Amino acid sequence: MTGMPHDVPTASELVESVREWIESLGDRPPNRFHARVASNVLRIVEREIELGPAQAVAHAERLERLGVADDRELASAIRDGMLDDRLDQVRELVRASVRDKLAVANPSYLDRVERD
Repeated sequence: MTGMPHDVPTASELVESVREWIESLGDRPPNRFHARVASNVLRIVEREIELGPAQAVAHAERLERLGVADDRELASAIRDGMLDDRLDQVRELVRASVRDKLAVANPSYLDRVERD
């Protein structure tokens, strides 16, 4: 999807992978490590489902303020020097995007960074 703030794998891909893994277990008891990985994946999916729609709107608004349609166009504009006169805005957008991604992928890391 164009303009979405989260990278691959998507929530759907994560859920599919966990489901396939659980189905592959058959009668074997799950290994503790694998169970923790599956649990973490599902937490990521839950957070993306909860936070993703609002983050997508905020991300699109940030891109629009810079006059670009999506991340690919932003990267191209940065690479071509088209936004050199607006670097503070670019940094703000990138930081906000990274914060949004961390809020989904690993909010405990974000909490530690913001406390420091």
